[in-house]
Amino acid sequence: MDVVFGVLAILLLVVVVLAGASVRVVTQFERGVVLRFGQLRGEPRGPGLTMIAPMADRMQKVNMQVITMPVPAQDGITRDNVTVKVDAVVYYRVFDPVRVVVDVQNYQAAIAQVAQASLRSIIGKSDLDDLLSNRERLNQGLELMLDSPAVDWGVHIDRVDIKDVALPEAMKRSMSRQAEAERERRSRVITAEGELQASEKLAQAAEVMAAHPAALQLRLLQTVVEVAAEKNSTLVLPFPVELLRFLERATPPEPAAAAPAPSVPEIPDPRMRTGMVAPAGPTVINGR
Repeated sequence: MDVVFGVLAILLLVVVVLAGASVRVVTQFERGVVLRFGQLRGEPRGPGLTMIAPMADRMQKVNMQVITMPVPAQDGITRDNVTVKVDAVVYYRVFDPVRVVVDVQNYQAAIAQVAQASLRSIIGKSDLDDLLSNRERLNQGLELMLDSPAVDWGVHIDRVDIKDVALPEAMKRSMSRQAEAERERRSRVITAEGELQASEKLAQAAEVMAAHPAALQLRLLQTVVEVAAEKNSTLVLPFPVELLRFLERATPPEPAAAAPAPSVPEIPDPRMRTGMVAPAGPTVINGR
């Protein structure tokens, strides 16, 4: 009986070991590719518990999540002969786990090498202005260059983004001077346009003041009021001749003077006719 129980215990232990070797757990975001003696066995296994033949089957799990892969900075010369250093990032995912396992040895290393080569190719085909300002089109072109070989490997490229473009210091200084000159040109043009519009408005105002001289005087008085608001200033106001003329026109005319009375002929003194002279009266000096 002891021998029988020992044999049963050994058989039970063997069964447990075989069961442990044949049971596999596949996570929700993974797929299991089973190879039996090196040969593909059926469809990829889904998530959950799955059984394989112990000692005969080998399961390789493939991650189906979106993978973020940074592309190292690549040195290159643009089409307009500017040396730059550009880095990028690639987002991809596996859509066919069988191709990933069977058709390519290491799909992650393969995607990395294709991304670096494609990035250098994009740098050589583009101008510096495109790298700095038109990145969306370059991202689309880089995505197409990567997606073409990746589809055959069971990988789909979701997105490619150029992160940074490093320029030499001399080029940065040249671009800074160019930007300053452009800003200076814009400021001068805006100032000239403002002066042109102001001159047109001033010409219209001069025409109105020429037609109505009183407007000039009102403007002068308004200026005086604005200047007089400052308490710490001394105002010297000239009295223009035009204001006198304006006041003269505004003053009503005086009434005509009365006609002078007719003159009465003087009657000669009788003493003057006889040659007699009238004695002079007393002279008053100092009130005496």
